[in-house]
Amino acid sequence: MPWITLTIAGLLEIVWATAMKQSDGFTKPWPTVIMLVGMVASFWLLAVAMRELPLGTAYMVWTGIGAVGSFILGIILMGDPVTPLRLLAAGLIVAGIMTMKIAS
Repeated sequence: MPWITLTIAGLLEIVWATAMKQSDGFTKPWPTVIMLVGMVASFWLLAVAMRELPLGTAYMVWTGIGAVGSFILGIILMGDPVTPLRLLAAGLIVAGIMTMKIAS
């Protein structure tokens, strides 16, 4: 169960990071509200998952899900550039997440 909780927390990190970008420096109210709610929920679920998972594992997986997910949404929704080096970097993050999961 802690891995499911952690995964949901990571997905919510993608939500709040994307909403932060869309808030245009907190000038748009709805994206700002979505960001705040997503952030609180994400941190809360991370804390719940940390009851059973090691700190380093939980934090690394949480940030990795958020980083790679935000990277993908940035490409799809915002036209962020896709280059071989950026794809390699994202792949290395995914490999690190998988390795940490296996090690735990």
